[in-house]
Amino acid sequence: MDIIEQNKKRLSDAQGYNEIWEIVKDNVRAVLKQHRQGMMLFLDDFPLRLGAYHPLGTNNIVLNRALTQVVAAITKSQKSLNALIYTLLLHEYLHALGHIQESEVRSLVYKVTKNCLGQDHAATRFAKLGPWSLLYGLPLDNLKGPKRVMEIVKNFEATNEKYIA
Repeated sequence: MDIIEQNKKRLSDAQGYNEIWEIVKDNVRAVLKQHRQGMMLFLDDFPLRLGAYHPLGTNNIVLNRALTQVVAAITKSQKSLNALIYTLLLHEYLHALGHIQESEVRSLVYKVTKNCLGQDHAATRFAKLGPWSLLYGLPLDNLKGPKRVMEIVKNFEATNEKYIA
């Protein structure tokens, strides 16, 4: 099994944010030779037009919980949901690595997904067309759920590194 097929299988089989995150980090390291330790993931509810964000100068990624839940309900596909989460985490991780310009980040997301998951993978299509291509035709501004408390994803990044020795 070649590396693209291995990555596809890993992403398809991933059972949580932390497993998808490990794939994102491995893929970025393989393609861009960049890595950053100590990232944290938070889930919050935003308008559906916002997928995630990385507050500059932090080690945080905030993912739109409402968007992932809408995609899960509409697609009923764990593969599609994992591809969406992969794409969003990859985009914000690149910001955390110092890539600030949106046009550069979008180009790098496409490069990483194409090289690691292949041209035909859903994540590569999301990288090219945007993750909202899944929701094309839906009135995103009219879909609103309750605002819940932001939550931290526990055990998001497994690390053997000690911050204080």
